[in-house]
Amino acid sequence: MIVEGNGITHQPVGIQGLGGWLVLIQIHLYLALLEFMVYWVQTPVLETIDLWSFIPSKGSADYEPFLKPMLIFEPTANLLMFLFSAFILFQFYRKKSVLPRLMIAFYCLSLTVVVLDFFLVLQIPSLVESLGGDLIKTMVRSTAACAIWIPYFLKSVRVKNTFVR
Repeated sequence: MIVEGNGITHQPVGIQGLGGWLVLIQIHLYLALLEFMVYWVQTPVLETIDLWSFIPSKGSADYEPFLKPMLIFEPTANLLMFLFSAFILFQFYRKKSVLPRLMIAFYCLSLTVVVLDFFLVLQIPSLVESLGGDLIKTMVRSTAACAIWIPYFLKSVRVKNTFVR
């Protein structure tokens, strides 16, 4: 039931609730949280900080100018995406009307982070061979997710009828 500003109540027409394709969205959000947690377990911050002492200095032949920015960008982006995912899940179960916009922002930000990470890796020749292929797969996956789920959140009757608070 929706109560409008003038006190009139009406029942949404059509399907509603957290079922249907929204089940996949819930699973995806939980998997995203798990993926970010695994990242943090596999890449402890203290180990990243220790890497600073092993990074070749500016005059060295092995110097990679984009290595430090990448070591800052990746953990920061992963932490922010983890927090954003948790916030979205909280809003998801509260059925907040802002959720469709949050999900669109989530998919756009995910793709942006992957693209930025890819271009940072491209600047570091020693990493291109080992990480480039995985990043391309991730970029394709993120692009496909945007292409599928952004229109869904814009057009779905279930989304419009469920996230109304």
